[in-house]
Amino acid sequence: MKTKILITFILFCFISCKNSEKTEKTERKDQPDIYNVKGNDTEMNAAIEKANQTLTDFNAALLNAEIEVKSLKVKFQNETDIEHIWLSDVQFKDGKYSGILDNEPEYITDYKIGDTINVDSKNISDWMYIENGKLFGGYTIKVLRNRMSESERKQFDAESGMQID
Repeated sequence: MKTKILITFILFCFISCKNSEKTEKTERKDQPDIYNVKGNDTEMNAAIEKANQTLTDFNAALLNAEIEVKSLKVKFQNETDIEHIWLSDVQFKDGKYSGILDNEPEYITDYKIGDTINVDSKNISDWMYIENGKLFGGYTIKVLRNRMSESERKQFDAESGMQID
């Protein structure tokens, strides 16, 4: 059960906002917080690029049955918004990913929590797995964590229970 709690806590999404000058947090009842990030955020875009460049590391982790927490962050888009949401129970078969939508979308109405999503690899924005309590991947998580206040970061670290380099 701790694994599911951990996934729920760290699997926040982020949205590309046109009017935001900095990262803003939107708190939601019974859902992970949303971090609003501008589409031209250099640091976040570099994190997404790094995640895509290292996707083979995630693929290797998918084959390791001893690693329980394996998630993929995917970009969803409608006419006005972009929302990045984590998927759990990720599968990689015949060169294609699929997974379960892990939180309720805020702006994208085509999907709901619990839906099985087939992933177009061009829409992957991050990946993560936790092995022996240590986070691997999670590049967008690290960017957002670094932007937290010291007290928020301490709370995040304590509640997530994972080691982040």
